[in-house]
Amino acid sequence: MVAAAAAAFVGTHFLLSHPLRRPLVGAVGERRFLGIYSLVALATFAWLVLAYAAAPESLPLWPVGDGLWALATVVMLVASILLVGSFFGNPAFPDPGAEAAPAAPEPRGVFAITRHPMMWSFALWAACHIAVYPVPANLILSAGILLLALVGAAMQDRKKRALQPKSWADWERRTSFVPFAALLAGRTGGSARPGAGVTAGGVLLWIVATWAHMPLWGWPAGFWRWIV
Repeated sequence: MVAAAAAAFVGTHFLLSHPLRRPLVGAVGERRFLGIYSLVALATFAWLVLAYAAAPESLPLWPVGDGLWALATVVMLVASILLVGSFFGNPAFPDPGAEAAPAAPEPRGVFAITRHPMMWSFALWAACHIAVYPVPANLILSAGILLLALVGAAMQDRKKRALQPKSWADWERRTSFVPFAALLAGRTGGSARPGAGVTAGGVLLWIVATWAHMPLWGWPAGFWRWIV
């Protein structure tokens, strides 16, 4: 059931975001399409959550020690900073049908690391949860999120290239899909330092999210594992 729900959640996202978007928008209009998209997303996500909650308890498929937990804890801090930084100056946020200004700003902060910081934050979240909680239901759920994040990011690039051929091509030349690839290749001159505000927001999110595992699921995550 978890596999079926995950397939529905991921599959409908891909279908509605790409091959079905244009014909549905043409048939019902942009506003109604967004309503359909949101309704389908909420329904399939609710199904996934309920299926996951109903999945039987099972033993981990591999041992998880403090070393793996420590690595996942650090990676989740990076993911939190990427997520917070993605809300500031993200060129994917404005109207996707509008041509952006030809002189795009120099990529800075998390966008100098990757042009898809939000998607990579979800992918890192999924990878960490696969590593530290290797039970079948969680592997399916997390793998679905990982697939949705990275394949969705690649498909977003393709869609933006079609909608904004000049500005998005320029943005792609100076950024990278894979984190740090553009910096290592010397294709971006912007600083990869997220800034004090983004870093503080990411740390706060990391602290709150890892703490929330205790009241919500009954076990400590992140650095709370060693202090609670």
